[in-house]
Amino acid sequence: MAAALGGLGLLHGRVRLAAAAAATSSSLSRPGRRALVRAGAAALPSARRSYGSEAKEEEELRVRYLEDEHKGADLKERAKMHSSEVSSFVSKARATINEMANLPVPTIAAIDGTALGGGLELALACDIRVAASSAKMGLVETKLAIIPGAGGTQRLPRTIGVSLAKELIFSARVVDGEEAKAIGLISHVVEQNEAGDAAYRRALALAREFLPQGPLAMRVAKLAINQGMEVDLVTGLAIEEACYAQTIPTKDRIEGLLAFKEKRPPRYKGE
Repeated sequence: MAAALGGLGLLHGRVRLAAAAAATSSSLSRPGRRALVRAGAAALPSARRSYGSEAKEEEELRVRYLEDEHKGADLKERAKMHSSEVSSFVSKARATINEMANLPVPTIAAIDGTALGGGLELALACDIRVAASSAKMGLVETKLAIIPGAGGTQRLPRTIGVSLAKELIFSARVVDGEEAKAIGLISHVVEQNEAGDAAYRRALALAREFLPQGPLAMRVAKLAINQGMEVDLVTGLAIEEACYAQTIPTKDRIEGLLAFKEKRPPRYKGE
């Protein structure tokens, strides 16, 4: 999948879903890829922006999102499917969510409404999750005599721990934002506002904290963390060393040092 370095991604919830913005002009979707909205997944629409460290306005973040509520599969539609169609449908949803997880840019899920089943699986594929206190989240598939099939059985335990993940999946329990924060499912919980986009606003504020950093460094930092979490500490430290080495010959590293010496904001170009 083609994706440029740096950039920021936001998942806007009700659950409205945003694709990650790219560092240079680069489409994040594959030709012909359709949005799997009813599966609780989203295609990655083309999102273009020129990455820099000086973006200050919301419009400059170039967030693209799908205005839809992702509660999971359309059960009436699913009931009409042949078993082979169901397998294909879930496989496509899984592939789309994996693409989101593998984007080489930071992604934030902002959950202002309901994220059940596939909707939560997509949020789990993001690096950071923010939710309104009134939001509802859960992997409820066992109520339908199935299991989470788009990464939920793997990403939820890695996020909140094995025992709690089993409890939530076995019980099909739905939690609100406060409980989600308490168990580590989300990083931030906010009171909902009249516009119904409090989590999205918090996610934007968080994204702005990322914007000034070197885009190449952001990419390799994410790579080091993601790969390191899947191996033992010794191997993880070797991965970190290899990722660090990628930043040494970059122009951005020299720019960072010059900016520090000259006491000015750095002007990173992702080079």
